[in-house]
Amino acid sequence: MILNLPFAALRAFEAVARHGSFSDAADELGVGQSAVSQHVKSLEEWLGHDLIIRGARRSLPTRDGARLALSISDGLGQISEVCEDIRDKRRDDKTIVISCHPGFAFIWLFPRLMTFDQAHPEFAISITTDTGLRGMARAEADIAIRYGTGDFPGYAVRQLMRESLSPVCAPRLLTGPKPLLTITDLAFHTQIRDEFAPTTTDLPTWEYWARESGQSLPTPARIRSFGQSNMVVQAALQGDGIAMGRSPLVMDALRDGRLVQPFAQSVPSPLNYWLVYPEDQRRTKKIALFVNWITAEAAPKPSTARTP
Repeated sequence: MILNLPFAALRAFEAVARHGSFSDAADELGVGQSAVSQHVKSLEEWLGHDLIIRGARRSLPTRDGARLALSISDGLGQISEVCEDIRDKRRDDKTIVISCHPGFAFIWLFPRLMTFDQAHPEFAISITTDTGLRGMARAEADIAIRYGTGDFPGYAVRQLMRESLSPVCAPRLLTGPKPLLTITDLAFHTQIRDEFAPTTTDLPTWEYWARESGQSLPTPARIRSFGQSNMVVQAALQGDGIAMGRSPLVMDALRDGRLVQPFAQSVPSPLNYWLVYPEDQRRTKKIALFVNWITAEAAPKPSTARTP
């Protein structure tokens, strides 16, 4: 017998467990945070057990909650794939659907797509954005650009870009009231943090950069955190503080001088960007064309980044 399940509450709970945040879950679902909270509360009452440990900054699932969240994710994921497969069974072979993280799409991919359109006007590009934490659902996209360690079993995987890390800021912070000249000067400035967290052991954080570069970080005057990488870069561009620059996301701004690297220390990131697509599709014309184009776009260019 199939229970009369509260599907809206289950979906809301799974989003909270995945994001670790009621507000981020609300943004994903397009509803108010209070509605998500009420859904989770009603689900807990229906089951008679707590599912979420609510915290000031992060809300994490209990042991039972983690089991349930995984089950919901797997179940809804399978349903979604079947529905997308049915709906898109006759997907136009002239459309290439790309799945990637919104920050990467906004900062790196969108500005470069015009060259693909000009080179291959017979194809149309469609972009779908997501966190990329679930790997790739082949019914949702032809090819995915993923950020992580490259572990995607069952798919063809090709490294797109290596990432390096170095603090970045607007040029005016170098000559402002509290000039940013040495590492110790970070104590007088706002530290901008990226809260996007793939499920890996090492993350490209300020602490990781300091450890790998042999630096000692002072306590910043203030910390501002964002859940979207493009918001991190935008805050740095506006001069709101110093961000940990992830090279693919700041390379263009460094090249044209909108951002600078105040310190020489740069370290390899523990995470990189990968192309992920079904193994049996690697030789299709549209996949091959897109892979060849984007790998050429991502190939290392002579560095013209400005430093003080």
